[in-house]
Amino acid sequence: MAAAYAALVSLVHTIEQIQHHPRPPVWLDENQVQSLQEKVAFLQDFLEDYSHRLSQEHGDGLMVRIADAAHAAEDVIESRIVDQILDQPTSGHGGKMSSIDHFYQDLQNEIAHMNLIKKEVIEIKGKMGLIQDQLHRDSVPAGSLNSSTSMGQKQAVVGIDDVLNEIMDKLTGQHSSCRIIPIVGMGGIGKTTLARNVCQNPLIVQYFDIRAWVTVSQEYSTRQVLLELNLDIEKDEGNKKKLRQKSEEELGEILYKTLSGRRYLIIMDDMWTAEVWDNVKFFFPNNNSESRIMITTRLSNLAFQISGSHGLKMNFLDEDESWDLLCKTVFGEESNCPLELEEIGRKIAEHCKGLPLSIVVIGGLLGKSKQTRHYWEYIVENLSSIVSLEDNERCLRILYTSYHQLPVHLKPCFLYMRVFPEDRDIRVSQLIKLWVAEGFLKPISGKSMEKVAEKYFKDLIDRNLILVRRFGFSGRIRFCNVHDLLRDLCLKEAQKEKFLCCHDIRKGINAQRRIVVHQNASKGKHDISQVLQSAPLARSLICDFQGALVFDSLRLLRVLNVADWDGGYSRNQGQQDEYSSEAIFKLVNSRYLAFRADLNSSSRFRSLLHLLWNLQTVIVKEMHVIDAPPEIWKLHQLRHAQFYWFHLPDPPAGDEFVLENLQTMSSILNFKCSEDVVKRIPNIKKLRIGYDDFSFSHYCLQNLDRLHKLESLACTFQSRPGRSLLLNNLSFPHSLRKLNLYRNGLHWEDVATKIGSLPFLEVLKLFDAVMGPKWKQLKGNFAA
Repeated sequence: MAAAYAALVSLVHTIEQIQHHPRPPVWLDENQVQSLQEKVAFLQDFLEDYSHRLSQEHGDGLMVRIADAAHAAEDVIESRIVDQILDQPTSGHGGKMSSIDHFYQDLQNEIAHMNLIKKEVIEIKGKMGLIQDQLHRDSVPAGSLNSSTSMGQKQAVVGIDDVLNEIMDKLTGQHSSCRIIPIVGMGGIGKTTLARNVCQNPLIVQYFDIRAWVTVSQEYSTRQVLLELNLDIEKDEGNKKKLRQKSEEELGEILYKTLSGRRYLIIMDDMWTAEVWDNVKFFFPNNNSESRIMITTRLSNLAFQISGSHGLKMNFLDEDESWDLLCKTVFGEESNCPLELEEIGRKIAEHCKGLPLSIVVIGGLLGKSKQTRHYWEYIVENLSSIVSLEDNERCLRILYTSYHQLPVHLKPCFLYMRVFPEDRDIRVSQLIKLWVAEGFLKPISGKSMEKVAEKYFKDLIDRNLILVRRFGFSGRIRFCNVHDLLRDLCLKEAQKEKFLCCHDIRKGINAQRRIVVHQNASKGKHDISQVLQSAPLARSLICDFQGALVFDSLRLLRVLNVADWDGGYSRNQGQQDEYSSEAIFKLVNSRYLAFRADLNSSSRFRSLLHLLWNLQTVIVKEMHVIDAPPEIWKLHQLRHAQFYWFHLPDPPAGDEFVLENLQTMSSILNFKCSEDVVKRIPNIKKLRIGYDDFSFSHYCLQNLDRLHKLESLACTFQSRPGRSLLLNNLSFPHSLRKLNLYRNGLHWEDVATKIGSLPFLEVLKLFDAVMGPKWKQLKGNFAA
């Protein structure tokens, strides 16, 4: 169902982008467009209103036909676009015989096909009845009710007091040598929750000089483990960037030196093999400082192998604890459950068999529904059929109940979480960009697509299907993740619906729309590029595989991510990615491009950029200064442009083109904030600029305050001389929420007058940015 809904929304999105583009790459027949939109809207409404009432007998086959029909119509349109831009004959038609006629005929055939499906759906609706039942009325729109697990609240915890006290004793007991403390239990039983509660306990915070956390995962990398530990210890962002450039050996040496002579607590979460311990244990000094290493694992034998003991066993919750956790999850800490729901609620908790993850996820579902006995009885009926299964399978089936009760518009977003590597924190800003580029978000009137994505993200957080991992300084969620069992659910459901393909990409790849290749795929030693040749309809390639990649066959690709996930920039040192930037910029249907390449070495980069008619996001993770071509001002759909550093050219003379969608630009070297530039980027929200040339005075920084939507600004100066010339007229917009200044040469008076008066400023970072001995605060400054 997720794939069918995503396909319909994507088709509408593609048509609307063509219609609203100032230079559309293809002309659509208005009558065909109206006919197609009417049928798609009908099917969308059907999925939104009737999806929970479809039997599997009717549902599965119908969903496949809807998805295939929407995909086929979109293939016709986007193939025509690619052919037009690259000036090639339309695929499948030889010679020069009226390719435009073939295009309209092919599209008409798909419209007729979709009309047949519409008639089938009308018959199904007639059999189901036009009046929706009470169960559907009990379902509420996403985000319309408060949830006890909102974005800023801590998840409820019960039933761990005894084991928590035991761990605290082991951690703070008088045992001078370094000790290993394993926590053992099945997936979803609360090992990670317990470890986090321990790590954040005020006594532990005070007792240990250093606390560091790493999530290991099944497909681990020794270097990544060492890097994550060092990053968790290091607080300075500049030093963190340097750490990302270090080798495995260097990271181990840094970690050893940092821990030496200190009392430290290391948490290694979700360990699956002793091999990782054997590879990193030498970097943990045993210096008789009462240091401790805590590991969590599902494997009792692994705990014994590493520590010589079977560790602390996590037990299932009893009936009262289960009910207590369910109440706190649904109703908040006060646990005020209506009396008429208590009996049926206790049955729901009982069916979860004491597994906290199941209780929390089901609680998330109930918390987003009206509190009626009828709906809760329906949940009990669905859970009753799975109580006899084995623990892991039972938990997965319970989680399926919560997934199937999701509003259909949230299902593609949830399944998409599977594209990210296992146990890797997911940067929320990157997730939002990818969701938008994929095209499966249904627009909401008056909201940008990013705001729609944020709303959907919050809804999945509230339902406990996505975990919050880290907040930013402003209180917004910066990183998230999903539990391993939910990740397994995503994979099973996504592959069943052909929503995405991962793991063994050699099987059934020809009709796949989204292809995910992580490093473990390289173990097969097959030529991934050769396999990709058989996926001409693919729209997304998410790949961290190091090796040769050829994109020639992926002519319809929209999303290409062949860059690292950590968000940093690096120079390729002996790890040159084997693809050309020229090949990437020939992917003219692209919406999202993230890659590593030196664009200055590409002779055709500038001549190809303007062909990307629908480009929304470009992220180039290579430490080179790039000269962007003037054509960047013609990228109508551009929303986010992120480079290590790039020179932004003046807008073309006589061209009044405005980048209405542009929200992020970083990092611009010697940014000229002229009136002409300002009026072309009216909705910019995030800007990073820097200066290394002070020989002229036309940067016009006084115009920054005309960027009325700007929320985040970072400003860097590479050297001190000449800064005062630039800063004399520096002015900030009142919309700023975050401001980073590096080597700016401001005086404390400037901070008080120019910065302190900003009404919405939440985060201020100063790095060698201010001159003078004393900062005198003014009354009323920094009100936010």
